[in-house]
Order: sequence, then structure tokens, then C-alpha cells
Amino acid sequence: MSGASGGVEGVMGGTAARPLRADAERSVRAILEAAERVLSEDPGASMEQIAAAAGVARTTVHRRFAHRQALIDALAVSAARQLSRVVEDGRPDTAPPLVALHRITADVIEVKSAWAFALGLPAEPGSEAAVLQQDIARRCTTVLERAREAGLIDEAADLDWVRRVYYALLGECLHGDPGDAETDADTLAARIIDTLLRGAGPRS
Repeated sequence: MSGASGGVEGVMGGTAARPLRADAERSVRAILEAAERVLSEDPGASMEQIAAAAGVARTTVHRRFAHRQALIDALAVSAARQLSRVVEDGRPDTAPPLVALHRITADVIEVKSAWAFALGLPAEPGSEAAVLQQDIARRCTTVLERAREAGLIDEAADLDWVRRVYYALLGECLHGDPGDAETDADTLAARIIDTLLRGAGPRS
């Protein structure tokens, strides 16, 4: 599963953020990746099942996470941090808007594909995950504003609606078509952007 790196420090429930030793960070990453796999298949899975999937002792999981909800909260925060990071890496404020939109879309598809369960969890108001999601929405709107300034989006378009359509297209492409061979992130990103900017009408 693609990386939890960079997103595991300070995500343990009820503890202040602090750097982890390399071995502790590896075990937390393994637990979070296992939690994503196991909970995707069985949302009611126990800490013991997650520990077994991670290849660690049950006591290790309980040492890192005080209880099951703390683990789930940490999973949501870690995934949201990764999503926020790839949006930031796409340079929404400075890259040419079409370049930024494509890069962000392709990278978001990869993160959402790897962490579908975690990113589908409802974020508690005021939580770090909720704040990150709000910031991601703001950055998305920034890219769309710049795209409108570049003449890629109609000047009268409601950008909040455009953003919601964009989110819906992202969600739809993640369902996938088993018979479709062209499902790499770049191809899917191109499809999303083409549909978002040009719709399904006839092309001149």
C-alpha cells in the first residue's frame, strides 16, 4: 500500500505530537496500513485482528493506541495528512492551473485508492482531519479560480458547484471498471479534467 510516511508522527490518540523513533514509526505505519486493509473488509474488526494483519503483538497496538477509536482517529488523520501533502506538492498557488489540476488529481487518485476507508471516515468538527479537509477544499477552489482567470472555466461559473462536481468525478473514478484497462492515475486524471472543463457535449 502506498506510503503512510510523514503521516505517523503525533497521530496516536490522546498524546501530544512528538517525533517517533524509527522503529516505533515503522510499527505505527504497519499498524495503520493493516488497519486500512482490515477495516476496508470488515469495519467492525478488532484491535487483535489488526495486530495480526500488521504482524505485531496485540500489546504493541495497545501501546501505540490507547483504544480502538484512537486507532481509527489516527488512521483518519494520517490519510488526511497524506492527501493534504499531495495537494500542496501540486503547487495549487503557483503552477500553471492546468498543470496543477492534473498533477493534484492524479496524486489524489492514488492516495484515495490506497486509503479509501480512512478518507471515508466522518471527520469530527474541529478535529485535525476536518481542518485538513477544509484546507484541501480551499486549495481546490484556488486552482479553479486560477483556471477561470486563465479562461479554462466560464467566468460566470459557480466555483463551489464546480468543486463539488470535481469531487463527484473523483469519487466515481475510484469505483473503477474491472473491464477497463486504462485505469492508471494519469489517464483517470485526464478523463476527470476533460469532463470537468469540456463536459460531454460535441467537440468542435
